[in-house]
Amino acid sequence: MLYDQIQEAVRFIRSRTDVKPTTGIILGTGLSRLADEIQAVEIIDYQNIPHFPVSTVQSHAGKLIFGKIAGANVVAMAGRFHFYEGYSMQQVTFPVRVMKALGVERLIISNAAGSTNSDFEAGDLVFIKDHINLQPENPLRGPNDERLGVRFPDLLHTYDREMLEKATAIAKKNGIRAHQGVYVGLQGPNLETPAEYEFLHRIGGDVVGMSTVPEVLVAKHSEMKIFVVSVVSNKSYPIEAIRETTVEEVIAMVNSVEPKVALVVKELIREMND
Repeated sequence: MLYDQIQEAVRFIRSRTDVKPTTGIILGTGLSRLADEIQAVEIIDYQNIPHFPVSTVQSHAGKLIFGKIAGANVVAMAGRFHFYEGYSMQQVTFPVRVMKALGVERLIISNAAGSTNSDFEAGDLVFIKDHINLQPENPLRGPNDERLGVRFPDLLHTYDREMLEKATAIAKKNGIRAHQGVYVGLQGPNLETPAEYEFLHRIGGDVVGMSTVPEVLVAKHSEMKIFVVSVVSNKSYPIEAIRETTVEEVIAMVNSVEPKVALVVKELIREMND
């Protein structure tokens, strides 16, 4: 059933564009303007693609963009889906399956996240080296289709070291404040309590968010190379540093940092394409 739905979506997309992307990009909260870096050839509304969910979150445009960045063929999701919106994990990650079926080999994921590391400030970039999954559902649960991946994928080398180190060097070269860190995935949509932030810090989390992990699990299941960049939208540790935060403030902070994300992603794609 899932495999057939993927093929139906792919057939529709290929009827609209002959771009063969090798790199996929998922643009998170407040980061959709990164799509402006793409020399777009075709833009498809999610609502027109068979079996695609539709974005319901502020700042998520809901479009699939095909084109080029730094000479590489890419497909970008301008807006993603979240478990808290009411979608199943299979729906949340369906676009990743479609990207794989279109030929995508590398997946670059961005998100906005709260910092649970006292050294990470609002506006910093964090390149994710590992994650802790505290979400209540797994997109790989249920019958496994061997055409999509193995039953028990190993997560030891989930985040691609080459892309991680290249991104770190790019940031340093351009004077961009960036770190490597561990992302903790929670369900949302509420932000965490002070006690929860303390817990996340103690278990080794550097940033916390409500997305990304399901996409990473499916990308790993699909044997993609994975790179994730988080933008610290608000400082959530130490506890006395916490302030009430609105989605508008998160978007404003991320928008102010977006040129830095765009530079890193563009240069990373250029180097990986050489």
